[in-house]
Amino acid sequence: MLGRGTSFNRFFRHRRQFNKLSGATSEHQRTNENHSYYKYAYIGGAATAGVLGFKHFVKTAKLDHAKDETMSEKKLENLQIYKQEEVKKHGKDADRIWVTYKDGVYDVTDFIAMHPGGDKILLAAGAAVDPFWALYSQHKTKEVLEILEGYRIGKLDVKDVPKPVADAFSNDPERHPALLVRNSKPFNAETPPSLLTDHFYTPNELFFVRNHLPVPDIKTENHRLTVETIKGKTVDLSVEELKKKYKSYTIGSVIQCAGNRRADMNQYKKVQGLMWEGTAISNAEWTGVRLRDLLADAGIDVFDDKIKHVHFEGADVDPTGTPYGASIPIEKARGDEVIVAYHMNGVDIPRDHGAPLRVIVPGNVGARQVKWLRKIIVSEKESDSHWQQKDYRAFSPAVNIGDELKWNTVPSIQEYPVQCAICSPAPNTKVDRGDETVDISGYAWSGGGRGIIRIEVSVDGGETWNSVEMEQEEKQDQEHMYAWTLFKAEVKIPPGVKEFNIIAKAVDRAYNTQPETASGIWNVRGLIHNAWHRVPIIVKD
Repeated sequence: MLGRGTSFNRFFRHRRQFNKLSGATSEHQRTNENHSYYKYAYIGGAATAGVLGFKHFVKTAKLDHAKDETMSEKKLENLQIYKQEEVKKHGKDADRIWVTYKDGVYDVTDFIAMHPGGDKILLAAGAAVDPFWALYSQHKTKEVLEILEGYRIGKLDVKDVPKPVADAFSNDPERHPALLVRNSKPFNAETPPSLLTDHFYTPNELFFVRNHLPVPDIKTENHRLTVETIKGKTVDLSVEELKKKYKSYTIGSVIQCAGNRRADMNQYKKVQGLMWEGTAISNAEWTGVRLRDLLADAGIDVFDDKIKHVHFEGADVDPTGTPYGASIPIEKARGDEVIVAYHMNGVDIPRDHGAPLRVIVPGNVGARQVKWLRKIIVSEKESDSHWQQKDYRAFSPAVNIGDELKWNTVPSIQEYPVQCAICSPAPNTKVDRGDETVDISGYAWSGGGRGIIRIEVSVDGGETWNSVEMEQEEKQDQEHMYAWTLFKAEVKIPPGVKEFNIIAKAVDRAYNTQPETASGIWNVRGLIHNAWHRVPIIVKD
């Protein structure tokens, strides 16, 4: 058996060349490094939502692995048989980490340190990954299953093979058929670009959906919200008590996934994650109670120097009962704008968007705006949730896919940078030269309440720019603008060209603007991409 250090060194060499992977040999031992990063990515997908994007990379690797030999029936028959008791000995504290899937036994030891989902994979150590696969079923493809075989070290005793896991998503709500589905289980979908700018406040049924786990089915009358102090004291409230006891506030606020426009960044250089295009963003009016009022009523002094962060936990949980969680700094939590919402666009929040309660953190990325809110905790430290510590952190351009991710080198993402995108026309739209102009529409937004002060478009590669007509929330000012800015314009078709790009960029109240390309902002997770948005247009004579 190769030593851990030797195995790591070979792994690092191969993963930096993942696009040049050679075909694997027919020997499927646990130290077989020729499958490189994609084998590791596969098993990681069984245990964390942070690697949703590996389905994309597996497709990329399909041709590289097409020549891989699958294990013959004869070799399968000759593999050692292990009982579950033996597998249990190889849990998270053992020298070699094993997991099982159906009737297979696999050694994943050398994968742990490089796993984008961090220690989440250890939840399945010494046991079956089947329950996790029920949550992350997008990884169960023919190509990925062939890759997994490279880690097989044996077969599970037939008496110990787990029973099939029920579909964890069978009770998910119905969705509008117009949504552009990026992943079905868990459900993630974008608003159609052609519909996004039709409404200043996005209709609930067309609001983009970002789920990490199955959608909880919560009866409002049974739901309780717990507020926990730094000393462990708790206050419990029903939804009805929340509505009656506290003054309500309504605020227009955008929610944008930190991975919005990841597909654009991926065109520049490969990234990890779900390939969101440009509409993993929506705008709604939210009604609820101020977070600081809840904290004060629980006896919490929001100016106490010991309190640095406020944690949120949702009712969506993984198979171990671990909930989705996140946190925000106390400075943000005590602001006027942060609310615990129960209404979305004037009606009860729909299930997909957090019913019956969701924390709304205007100006921050969607990952911090926890849905199905069931617990609020004040703390001296940041949330230790996977989604706070590892999944939603961007890395410098020096980091490549396959490199070990040093999560603690950058802080968790809170506010989003200035963003702008064209929703209409669609890419590669054909226009008649005789029309002379093209109508365009889109959105712009910046985090932290920084209002948009200018949006500009260009049709000559950025040599010249023209400003556009903007629509903004009249009740919000440039220092406290949490709703988005919609824009419309009519641009001239450049003379003598057969194709051209319409480019859009925005400037916010702090005079932040967008970079021309992803060159200086590329990160392995494909997060907070906000380079100039380009839409190619084809001109017909």
